[in-house]
Amino acid sequence: MPTNRDIENCLLELLSRRAESSSICPSDVARTLAEDEAAWRALMPSVRRVAASLAREGCIVITQGDVTLDPSSIDQGPIRLQRGEKFRISK
Repeated sequence: MPTNRDIENCLLELLSRRAESSSICPSDVARTLAEDEAAWRALMPSVRRVAASLAREGCIVITQGDVTLDPSSIDQGPIRLQRGEKFRISK
């Protein structure tokens, strides 16, 4: 099972490979870290928690459509993750 650090590193790495204005789906992170559908779906709550933590730090921004979401309001519905003002690659 991937750790929060594994999830964070994967999320930041995927974003670093995209244009600065591009976004990723949280499931992109989960699918990268898990081999089958059941495993990546089980990772989704952890991916959202890590994303919320990174958003609180200003490292990423969480959006739903054209709306930027508060990190505490991302438990339901489709969201996208993109680089924030303090984006950095984790080591």
